[in-house]
Amino acid sequence: MPGRFSTPRRRASRISRDYGSILLGSADQDTRRVRIRIQVLLTGALIFANLVGIVIAVSLGAVGIPEPSFLRRDLLLINVVGIPVYCASALLLGAVFGTLIVTRGLRWSINDQIPTPVDVRRTFTARRRLMWMQFLFWLGAAVLFGFLYGAVDTELVPKAVLITLMCGLVVVAISNLLTDLLLRPVFAKILQAGLGWRGSSVRSRALSAWLVGTGVPLVGIFLVVFFAAFSPDTSKMNVFVSVTVLTAVAVGVGMLVMILFAWSVTGPISSVRAGMARVRGGDVAVENDLVVYDASELGELQFGFNNMVAGLREQERMRDLFDRHVGRDVASAALAADPELGGAERVVAVVFVDVIGSTQLAIRRSPTEVVDLLNQFFGVIVEATERNDGLVNKFEGDAVLSIFGAPVGIDDPAGAALRAAREIAQRLRTEVPDLQAGIGVSYGTVVAGNVGAISRFEYTVIGDPVNESARISESAKQDPRVPWASGRVVDAAEPSERTRWKPVESVVLRGRDEPTQLYVPRLIPNAVADESDEVSP
Repeated sequence: MPGRFSTPRRRASRISRDYGSILLGSADQDTRRVRIRIQVLLTGALIFANLVGIVIAVSLGAVGIPEPSFLRRDLLLINVVGIPVYCASALLLGAVFGTLIVTRGLRWSINDQIPTPVDVRRTFTARRRLMWMQFLFWLGAAVLFGFLYGAVDTELVPKAVLITLMCGLVVVAISNLLTDLLLRPVFAKILQAGLGWRGSSVRSRALSAWLVGTGVPLVGIFLVVFFAAFSPDTSKMNVFVSVTVLTAVAVGVGMLVMILFAWSVTGPISSVRAGMARVRGGDVAVENDLVVYDASELGELQFGFNNMVAGLREQERMRDLFDRHVGRDVASAALAADPELGGAERVVAVVFVDVIGSTQLAIRRSPTEVVDLLNQFFGVIVEATERNDGLVNKFEGDAVLSIFGAPVGIDDPAGAALRAAREIAQRLRTEVPDLQAGIGVSYGTVVAGNVGAISRFEYTVIGDPVNESARISESAKQDPRVPWASGRVVDAAEPSERTRWKPVESVVLRGRDEPTQLYVPRLIPNAVADESDEVSP
């Protein structure tokens, strides 16, 4: 599934939620910084986990399990030299071999390559090797310490081996949790390439955290009480001290493991929560998609969120295209209820704009130039229509039909149409001087609704005002500087707009028997208001 997961560019302010922690950087940092960051953090995490194990082992060996005691003069050389030398050597060798394992296993990531299935296997092989390396160092410590202490006193062997192995389990568990957290940028690249895998579930992580943080210390407490019950030399105070130390270890280790577990869970959840907040604010941009870096149910949650946002983004795109094709008002009406064929009578004003000399224009200019010019022409009409609460209903070749009062009613459709017509005439003169057009305005009752077939229809208006506005636009071509309007639309407009128009002539429009009184604006738009600017009949 290539391309299933996306890793978009991120702004610096979002660095803390790309991978759930600011320590891991952002998704758009360069490869070299990613490699250095992961290597330093991973090495530091493994050293930290082993130091925790060493502290626990020393605490248990010294006071946690006091009998048989390690604090004896004949064990001084082992305690002061043998154990510290092994621990220091193990930490050094672990850092060196760990670096080599990570470098080889993550070579594809270091070189900023798209991972292959082989690379994925190497990555998880390297991760397993890191864990096995930790366990083998602690297993080696158990064997060595058991041998050294056994050479002095065989009764010390069970205690030395038991403490070392218990601490080794704690170290491996903490290392495993830290490794999963710190390799999130690597896991994100694998998921981005569509090479998903099923990692440990949230339930298994919680169970592992409980076993290490609570289960192992409880076993230690049980063993202390068990051996004390069968050892006459163990005092109540020794048992009290042992249980107290083991309880403190349980509290400390349990808190640490639960913090790491919570970090592994809250990171993806927090990113989804932040994403939901952005979606509620209307932000569904591609660059806000989440980085998916978890292979558990939490990763599915992140991926599901991205899918949801992608669907919303597609809906927004389709809605935008729908609005552009049919107009915002028609689109809103269609989405508010199931559209049906047919319509209802509405009283509307209609503006019809038709280009003059379109045939000659097509002869003189190339098709590309004609289209560019028409797009400028249409842009003026659309802006003027929408500014006056109208709807551009049709583009008919080089003509445009705009309606005012449907599908959404307005207070003064006649006045709005007349204002839009004046604005169109004015702007065409200044912004598209290469084109002239006749502008006709009419008013009356039409049927507005969906016309066509149930599988394909469009919103339109049908009625005499539509035909009348088209015929008036033909008369308006004799003076394209101004729009021409019927007496009905001027009479229906509010006084503030009505007084801007004056009658010019009464003509019998094509296809009609009775004359129609035509009006034009009293002054030519953008002209000085004097008698020379008046339009002559």
